[in-house]
Amino acid sequence: MKNIFHGRAARIVLMIPLAGCLCYPSVALADVILGSAQNFAVLGASTVTNTGPTTIDGDLGVWSGTSITDFADITLTGTEHLTDAVAGQAQSDATTAYNALASLAAGTVYLIPTDLGGRTLDPGVYEFSSSAAVTGTLTLDAENNPNAVFVFLIGSTLTTASSSVVDVINGGAGTGVFWDVYSSATLGTSTNFAGNIIADASVTLDTSATICGRAIALTGAVTMDSNTISNVCAANGTLNSELGDFGSQGFAGNGATNTPEPGTVPLLCAGLLVLAFCGWRSRKRAA
Repeated sequence: MKNIFHGRAARIVLMIPLAGCLCYPSVALADVILGSAQNFAVLGASTVTNTGPTTIDGDLGVWSGTSITDFADITLTGTEHLTDAVAGQAQSDATTAYNALASLAAGTVYLIPTDLGGRTLDPGVYEFSSSAAVTGTLTLDAENNPNAVFVFLIGSTLTTASSSVVDVINGGAGTGVFWDVYSSATLGTSTNFAGNIIADASVTLDTSATICGRAIALTGAVTMDSNTISNVCAANGTLNSELGDFGSQGFAGNGATNTPEPGTVPLLCAGLLVLAFCGWRSRKRAA
């Protein structure tokens, strides 16, 4: 009897951490995390400046600054909001989103300046204690998860080298990509970028850089130079087909919910729990 008790106790101890695996959550965000800022493709704080022919699909706004320079060279599919209540609310919602993203627990933490070029990343929250860069191609694999979310919490600056690419593959209508930048973001010449940049300070787009997503500056300027920014990036649309957003409205993550989704590891743990239980039952019958 004593041996039987010890054997059962050992199995229970083994099963406790396995049960914990079932509670391992995926990245979860509230619906429409960007709030009214989702309607914008470009949203500045102090000002929005432009040089050369720029195309913006989505609203363009500034608050609490009062100027958008070289507006005549901007082709805008959307509405201009210059220091109005709509822009003010969008800035408030963007700040809320910025803080909500910053509060997420990171699954991966980089303690030194890190270049993400040449890597393929799975959905999750990635935190950078310092700066982050992209040189070459960064691939974000949504793994055919309709609600896959990528969050990058960058403790300093975000920069990309000329002709760099952030490419999202195997995505869906709920795919979200968010770049929470604690300082400023600069996209190099001819960069093809995917996701929503929310920078505490400024966002600068060098010549011919494109964004499928949004450029949002919370306290500083958005600076453009012959760019294309779209918050709806259908394949073969305004942006090239490589930056199609799978119907996710510029990788806004609207399909993500607060309900945890089982991933590969939790499912494996569940299987082990079933096996452990079945083994105990069979040994009980044999006894």
